[in-house]
Amino acid sequence: MNSPVTRDRYTTRLNRFFSFIGIEGTDIEQRCRAFVQRGNQDSDWVFKSIMSFIQVQKERAYRKEITGSTIRNYVKAIKLFTEMNDILISWKKITRGLPKGRKWADDRAPTPEEIRKIVEYPDRRIKPIVYTMVSSGIRLGAWDYLRWGHIHPIYNNSEIIAAKILVYVGEEEQYSTYISPEAYKALENWMNLRQKSGKSG
Repeated sequence: MNSPVTRDRYTTRLNRFFSFIGIEGTDIEQRCRAFVQRGNQDSDWVFKSIMSFIQVQKERAYRKEITGSTIRNYVKAIKLFTEMNDILISWKKITRGLPKGRKWADDRAPTPEEIRKIVEYPDRRIKPIVYTMVSSGIRLGAWDYLRWGHIHPIYNNSEIIAAKILVYVGEEEQYSTYISPEAYKALENWMNLRQKSGKSG
């Protein structure tokens, strides 16, 4: 996986699955090896372990502790892992009856008043982060790829009217978006501050 954010999420989900079925180890690699070793010897055990784990997650979804999308994300991580390690099981049987995942979230855009309140927090990093995310719509994971060189100001009669951002540079998901002049200036001020303290970005 190229995205460190996706990799971390898949690792976390696998770790929870391994903990549930009692796979021990000092780190994730050791636990993966232990699972694969046993799974190659007993695919029936793998199938029953996954079904047992999913059943518990379905019960949690019925109690509204998690969503159907969360269960499907667990399944994606486990399925990818078993397929990459040539552990053959019937995924059609496993995925049958899974709760449907929603394609939207309950979140909403913050109000101007909420944004003003957030940027009042006494940390110089907050304003450029909030302004950029609010005006561009980028996800949190996009910051792992974002560099100062990916942001290009747009001028009109020598005045900055916006800035273009290249998001997920080098990845299949790469795309362009725009930020407001206020967001660009907040980022520029932050970068100038970092350069004065000897840091690069």
